[in-house]
Amino acid sequence: MLKSKVGYSKQEDAFTSGKETATQGIEGLENPKIAMFYASKGLEEYVKGAKSVIGTIPLIGSTSKAIMVPDGMITDEQFSGMMVLDDEEMVVAISGNEKGENPRETAKWTALEAIKSSGLKIRPSYFYLVTSAAHQEEYLKGIEDVIGRVPCFGGSVTTDGQIFCNEKMIQEGCAVAFFYSGKDILTEYGGTYRETSDMAVVTEIASDNQLVELDHEKALEKYAAWRHMESTSLKAEQIHKEAILSPLAVKTPLGEVTLLRGLLFGQENGAITTSNPLEVGTAVIRMEATVDECIKGTKEMLDTLKERLDEKAGAYFLIHSEDWKQAIDTRMEELLKKVKESVGDTPFLMVFTSSEYGYQNHSANACGSLMLSFTVLGE
Repeated sequence: MLKSKVGYSKQEDAFTSGKETATQGIEGLENPKIAMFYASKGLEEYVKGAKSVIGTIPLIGSTSKAIMVPDGMITDEQFSGMMVLDDEEMVVAISGNEKGENPRETAKWTALEAIKSSGLKIRPSYFYLVTSAAHQEEYLKGIEDVIGRVPCFGGSVTTDGQIFCNEKMIQEGCAVAFFYSGKDILTEYGGTYRETSDMAVVTEIASDNQLVELDHEKALEKYAAWRHMESTSLKAEQIHKEAILSPLAVKTPLGEVTLLRGLLFGQENGAITTSNPLEVGTAVIRMEATVDECIKGTKEMLDTLKERLDEKAGAYFLIHSEDWKQAIDTRMEELLKKVKESVGDTPFLMVFTSSEYGYQNHSANACGSLMLSFTVLGE
């Protein structure tokens, strides 16, 4: 039977925080297999504190600006949080590495290390992926070069964030956890945005996620016209704030999932820096949502996930968009209430990330921003 436990700490001292979190997280568990660990800062002392309690149990995670646990939202300047999964029959293997010269090759090596660590010669049932902000798609491709099409969940850290993999502190790179289990692991992946009638073809891009033209017009001018705004009001980081509830999106070829693209920076030359790459010749759609829809949609996605599971839930691991948290702002308590209504007494940990990974309706694994990647593990 799969069991889970959540621990957290707001202690100012990082070592004490990690130790307190791990002590709570491991209490009463007999066969802990993995600790999913998150902290407000990339300090080695957080990890050292946690490892002083859990010993050789694999630890993986990252920095995060906030987490949500059954007791509430934790957005303090200094915090740590952890979900520990316990199942006698489950095998979990982890590995993580710095980027090196080639992100895809680094991910391949990381996958091979995790397989070797598992001691098994079969593909994992599921995998968790955490990466730095850049090259997300390349890391995902590298993992799949080794294990093929295996369902994924996870997310990326912010530009100044760090990844934790046992004692390793990874500034730019990736880490994976391979799950080998006969029990159900299910993911719901998507957003709660509505499509508008504003659509265009990408006609020019540049490197580093630069969207230059839509329908042969400057991308910033086109987006500003859709929003009935002056393009000057969307320059620099201002577009990021304005576009949280109105991002762009692309559809996967068969429409299984709509992948959202956050708009991060309005360039002086009229280009827009996007959260994830776009390709010339593909169509983008402007999306919309209200804060009410964000909160309601979170519960609806959780309810759908719960209904899909044929057995009792043992744990919910929830990846939520950091930008959504900014949009919801002072209404996070409403979100917490909706989450608890859906999951009941089952332990859960919600982590806020800058991009989110997953799959939906037999689509390929993909990376998007402003999305939800909600995973349930059957008991």
